[in-house]
Amino acid sequence: MLTLPFIRANQETTIAGLQKKHVANAAEIVSKLIAQDDQRKALLQQAESALEKSNAAAKEIGALMQSGQKELAEGKRAETSALKASIKEMEEAAKAAEKELTDLLVTLPNLPHSSVPQGKTADDNEVVLTWGSLPELPADAQPHWDLIKKYDIIDFDLGNKITGAGFPVYKGKGARLQRALINFFLDEAIKAGYYEIQPPILINEDSGFGTGQLPDKEGQMYVTKEEGLFLIPTAEVPITNLYRDVIVNEKELPIKNVGHTPCFRREAGSWGAHVRGLNRLHQFDKIEIVQIHKPENSYAALEEMSLHVQGLLQKLGLHYRVLRLCGGDMGFASALTYDMEAWSGAQNRWLEVSSVSNFETFQSNRLKLRTKIDGKSILCHTLNGSALALPRIVASILENNQGPDGIKIPEVLVPYTGFTHIN
Repeated sequence: MLTLPFIRANQETTIAGLQKKHVANAAEIVSKLIAQDDQRKALLQQAESALEKSNAAAKEIGALMQSGQKELAEGKRAETSALKASIKEMEEAAKAAEKELTDLLVTLPNLPHSSVPQGKTADDNEVVLTWGSLPELPADAQPHWDLIKKYDIIDFDLGNKITGAGFPVYKGKGARLQRALINFFLDEAIKAGYYEIQPPILINEDSGFGTGQLPDKEGQMYVTKEEGLFLIPTAEVPITNLYRDVIVNEKELPIKNVGHTPCFRREAGSWGAHVRGLNRLHQFDKIEIVQIHKPENSYAALEEMSLHVQGLLQKLGLHYRVLRLCGGDMGFASALTYDMEAWSGAQNRWLEVSSVSNFETFQSNRLKLRTKIDGKSILCHTLNGSALALPRIVASILENNQGPDGIKIPEVLVPYTGFTHIN
């Protein structure tokens, strides 16, 4: 989260950044934060002054007792009792003010990087580059939700029977394609220097807070009733939380981890044709890359992560584009996000398949994730990206590679699938 020293020293920058992320009444919020902090400091100063008086009175009482002035000493004791009660009240008021301050701070999003474009919606995102060309499809090309029925590789009706809508069952070559993609993405990440992690898929509240999912996204997360544990929306959460309350040795940086997990999102309020089939699910598989860096290296790392994801899309032969998200379309914790979108031929539209983000110190401040440079403790920068999320990749592969002989598997996946076509 944002820190008060930063906000105090950079009030105009903070207000402008919050406004770019379309936070209502940004100037009033900043003024309120500073006023509340002033109140908290004043209460602590009053409590400290009263404590000094109480300590001085205690010494005076001792001196009066030694000199036999018991009556005067008893009078002083009554004064110190009143001071102690006053100190307790002021300390409690200061704690209440600090809680109110923290409760407001944690609702504020990260400030956007200077390169983030102005804008409110996805229509305002900036196209950074486009790669490849439109696939040439037969006249009777079908969307993936028809193809999966034709070839009997994914079954939404069975998933609905077992669990509910948005929980598909992968079958036969559909299941093998899933496994092939997972292994391919993991192998490519390991070749790029990432260290594989297999984390838990349930997290506690502290972990959700540490990476910024709580209190921002609790309505989108599944939670267990008795334990109050959350099913992860992405492997970013448990993998980044490996370093909560850790001072990382400078020599260990950069840290580069990768993990495959199922991901769970309630996607409350989602409906319509744009969420049909694999376009939006409640459970899906994703490979996540996470990096931790010194502040001065994080934006070079972000570009490296973007290129890694683009390399995967290129090897799969998918037509894609890269977007720099505008202030209104960015995530709560992100300072800069690139989205990668693959072209879905039969749907004739772009599908988001990856987001790669730099959070700067927003997560590390919550996590207390630090390193020491020249003996000075500083917050690290954290980054993460999807490399890649499977459902829309599968949708694009099925739609873009359909032909008279069935669906052709991208060449790089054949060693993993063991077959060249779904037919």
